[in-house]
Amino acid sequence: MSVAVHAADIQDRDGAALVLTKRTRALFPFIQRIFADGGYQGPRVAQAAANTGSWIVQIVKRNELHKFVVIPKRWIVERTLAWISRNRRLARDFERYTSTVAAFVRLAMIKIMLRRLTKSSDCA
Repeated sequence: MSVAVHAADIQDRDGAALVLTKRTRALFPFIQRIFADGGYQGPRVAQAAANTGSWIVQIVKRNELHKFVVIPKRWIVERTLAWISRNRRLARDFERYTSTVAAFVRLAMIKIMLRRLTKSSDCA
């Protein structure tokens, strides 16, 4: 998992270059496609992905603005963000340093992954 936390005045499409780096590509060589919402649409994100290799950035758009419809790929991201937000320290932006927030996001994901791994081993 790669985490980049930046100031709120940085647009999503500009912040994508912080995550789509050669280091991230080296850590996750098996990833071929990246699903993103409309905030990541445009040439900047496409260029950041092209600079690191052969990633394909696929924009998953909403169907209608005023009607709730589950879109499979978009649901994965929304669900994961909801799971992360269950952690008290990540429910609000109280942290002073971005490195602290990034660490808590990593800890939240480790907690989720460990829970999944232990559930699967208990069933066997």
